[in-house]
Amino acid sequence: MKRSPKLNLYTTSIIGGVYRGRKIDIPAIDTTRSSKAILKESLFDTLQFDLIDKNFVEVFAGSGSVGLEALSRGAGACWFIEYYKATYEILLNNIKRIDPSRSHHFLGDSFEKFALVYELVKKSGVKSYFYFDPPFSTREGMNDIYDKTISLIESIEPNSCEKVIIEHMSMLELPRHIGALEQIKCKKFGKSSLSYFAPKEN
Repeated sequence: MKRSPKLNLYTTSIIGGVYRGRKIDIPAIDTTRSSKAILKESLFDTLQFDLIDKNFVEVFAGSGSVGLEALSRGAGACWFIEYYKATYEILLNNIKRIDPSRSHHFLGDSFEKFALVYELVKKSGVKSYFYFDPPFSTREGMNDIYDKTISLIESIEPNSCEKVIIEHMSMLELPRHIGALEQIKCKKFGKSSLSYFAPKEN
């Protein structure tokens, strides 16, 4: 059986909540990118207590640093999808360190696995936060990655969604409306931005 290549790792910490200070690993490779600490802190300052007991779905999970932070801050359960086998193994180790009982993880292409994960999340009967951080410029043939990401978001029904958050290049202007959701906030952090979408109000 072919073994996954060994990756160089950086260590970081959960920054808030019940697991604050607990260490997790992040691969030092181009195929996955850890969210910047300042960006992540801003995200959870925005969500705060609204996150408690809700589902959190990290669609392009990498090492799982955002979803595990959500669990630390009170999310009821977290769902992770990661494409790269070596990174997925790091994700599994991080989950074991933080909170395996409330974590659900899937190996495979996010664009192919999302429908399955979304159906499972809907069956839980709990509204969800969806975090999309597509790996721009890291996979050959992924020039249309934002178009494909928007197509996934269009499939999200408002009765199953609290918010969708997209981490993206600041130079990219996202549509004001995606499916049944509308943009309610956008905050820039240098080259990266966070855009928040919520179900349209009637």
